[in-house]
Amino acid sequence: MWHDSMVLAGRLAVVAPERWWGWLADAILAVHVAFVLFIVLGLPIIWLGAACRWRIARNRLFRFLHLGAMGFVLFETLVGMVCPLTEWEAALRERAGQPTYGDDSFMQYWLQSLLYWDWSRTTFIALYIGVFAAIVITYFVVPPDRKVSRDRAGANQNDS
Repeated sequence: MWHDSMVLAGRLAVVAPERWWGWLADAILAVHVAFVLFIVLGLPIIWLGAACRWRIARNRLFRFLHLGAMGFVLFETLVGMVCPLTEWEAALRERAGQPTYGDDSFMQYWLQSLLYWDWSRTTFIALYIGVFAAIVITYFVVPPDRKVSRDRAGANQNDS
């Protein structure tokens, strides 16, 4: 069964360029959802990880990226900036001839349903301030490692 955007060229199906833009928009949407999940799940992972003594809970890079990601989301919301991932996805969908907030593809429909909520800007600002504050408080209550462990430092010295 061939989709209308596919052309049969000999035995090889060639996908029309518009379809590629739609697939790229779906990929951007998937990255956007992954970014949101990183922020949302990062905090419970830190607390659970601290209780279970998981290294990730005190990993400086993980913690810095988590704090920075939420800080960026809060900043862009406070200044009224549209998320760059949202803008890129919309531009790619437009180029593909797809609706920007429609159910053109399975992935687009479900991921957008998870990602975009119909709340006021004030509600989002309050929510983002609360999450950012929780992340900052957690940074002090469950602090990241300040230095490399001796085992790791010794292994690095033996390698050189």
